[in-house]
Amino acid sequence: MVSADFSVNSGAVFTEAIGNDRLDLLTDYPFTRLANLLAPITPRANVAPVLLTVGEPQHTPPAIIEETLRASASGWNKYPPVGGTPEFRAATGDWLTRRYDLPAGLLHADSSILPLSGTREALFMLALLAVPTQKAGRQPAVLMPNPFYAPYEGATVMAGAEPVFLSATRETGFLPDLDALTPELLERTALFYLCTPANPQGAAATPAYLAKAIGLARQYGFVLAVDECYAEIWLDAPPVGALQVAAKLHETNGLPYADGKPWSNLLVFHSLSKRSSAAGLRSGFVAGDPALIGRFSRLRSYGCAGMPLPILAASTALWRDEAHVEENRAAYRAKFAAAEAELGGRYGYYRPAGGFFLWLEVGNGEEAARRLWAEGAVRVLPGAYLSRSNPGEPNPGEAFIRVALVQDTDTVAQACASIVRILG
Repeated sequence: MVSADFSVNSGAVFTEAIGNDRLDLLTDYPFTRLANLLAPITPRANVAPVLLTVGEPQHTPPAIIEETLRASASGWNKYPPVGGTPEFRAATGDWLTRRYDLPAGLLHADSSILPLSGTREALFMLALLAVPTQKAGRQPAVLMPNPFYAPYEGATVMAGAEPVFLSATRETGFLPDLDALTPELLERTALFYLCTPANPQGAAATPAYLAKAIGLARQYGFVLAVDECYAEIWLDAPPVGALQVAAKLHETNGLPYADGKPWSNLLVFHSLSKRSSAAGLRSGFVAGDPALIGRFSRLRSYGCAGMPLPILAASTALWRDEAHVEENRAAYRAKFAAAEAELGGRYGYYRPAGGFFLWLEVGNGEEAARRLWAEGAVRVLPGAYLSRSNPGEPNPGEAFIRVALVQDTDTVAQACASIVRILG
């Protein structure tokens, strides 16, 4: 008779051998690290906590959401298609055409747009789509700005690629220096994550910068993923978009729009989380290269649920409405004005092109975060939790804190006054 040991200890032995060891290459998620950093600290009891860490807009969501969800409630009992509805694709296609002044009919929504349940999971899954086993006979590389959105790194590591952190500092205009990329690196690059306006620095890429990035993607055969989720939170002028630049490149080169090539190697990501203060709706989309969109749809059919039909309906209504976006933008302008008045140019303050973050240089981000929480109950994120050290280089986020201006204007003003009072 064969005996089996089903004891707890026996199970523990087997458990140690189970799992994808790539996960161990990742640090804790930035907000987990922050929670561990501040856990031993009890802020002053007579001060109300102010949370300026997560980029979670606290504005009242548009009434359109509740109205449309209620009217579309019959769709909750249906499995939604991965490709969404024709109405959603048409609304997002029309929005892209208006927002980025694309030639009429250039963007074919049914083949070039895919709805997403938020952009984080799609940005992560993109690495599974874009990273081959080898590139140029070596381990593939995935490029990303440094600092960066944490899912870029997580996706890269779990896909078996090498993350390459491209410093985005004041000296480089807070965007990666494309001229510093070597042919050797580019030849094994499978994917380049680029965020514009940048998170956390708010820098927006110029048309020339985006044109160069698109050209490199096509020359070296990699996917350029442009994260434009902050594109609708701008202060002075709407940031240029990658599709806009790609369309102009196509026209300049004298190529016919009907050949389906304007978006080759290019994907852009957009979300309603920031644009419409609807983070909980988990609604976004990816647009671009039809060949990549087709493969993305196939991959997502295996690993993702489609966006529920009522949420698709609410999202469609939001993409067709600009009034609430203009109100949203005006509210952020007021908050930046309040922050600027309180900070008075301290900590390297500058007016960003887009987004809703302050990227403040405070000497030591972790120490500043501890002091602000202990003495003022103001919770901010150390910049080092969004960045990595390269050999021979300092961590580009170590001296910074990220402050998310997601609360109301008065709260933002009071928090910035606390930053000045506590940090000096």
